[in-house]
Amino acid sequence: MTFSILALDRQTGAIGCAAATGNLAVGAWVLRAAARVGAVATQGLCVSPLWGDQALARLESGERAEAVVDGLTAADPGREHRQLAVLDFHGGGAVWTGDANTDVKAHIIGTDCVIAGNWLSGRGVLTAMEQSYRQDVDSGEGGFGHRLLAALEAGIAAGSDARGTLSAAIRIVRADRSPLDLRVDYDKAPLDRLRALYEMATNPPYSEWTRQVPTLDDPYRC
Repeated sequence: MTFSILALDRQTGAIGCAAATGNLAVGAWVLRAAARVGAVATQGLCVSPLWGDQALARLESGERAEAVVDGLTAADPGREHRQLAVLDFHGGGAVWTGDANTDVKAHIIGTDCVIAGNWLSGRGVLTAMEQSYRQDVDSGEGGFGHRLLAALEAGIAAGSDARGTLSAAIRIVRADRSPLDLRVDYDKAPLDRLRALYEMATNPPYSEWTRQVPTLDDPYRC
């Protein structure tokens, strides 16, 4: 149904997440992130957006990713129908994938990143995403956002959601910048549109305006 990547950029302290699906509104349903806290993807056959908010709250209280996943899934009798991926601000990752989710379902926990999906055309979707992201990190090519988008692109090229790809989203948060939260909710080529929005959001004149709004590091600037 959905595939996602959560990542920590140690160079800038940014937390980012991106996702795509063969249904509506993947950004609203799946992605949560908070600067200095972590990122969450809550997805699956019967997605729980409550998990996303609860996971961020537990991360902010000091819990690590594994404890967050264990705590939320243990308390939920519907957990077998859901998938939850969590990345904490220390780079630790954890994933729960309930057995009732539609195959192919899988996840990869890497260095400072977590990749997960269900209802995939094959496990190669996630492998391609990890390889793309890791190659970009190791080579130093592109910025953080471009690496996340390239990972989504690699997943789509490798087979995507078994139903196709209709929505895509990206969210990046950091203490010294305003949040970037972009979504394409229904489109025949959502990643193309998302890339175009990303370029608009990270270049003048829009990027110049965002440098004036308050941030965690500078909450009163204008």
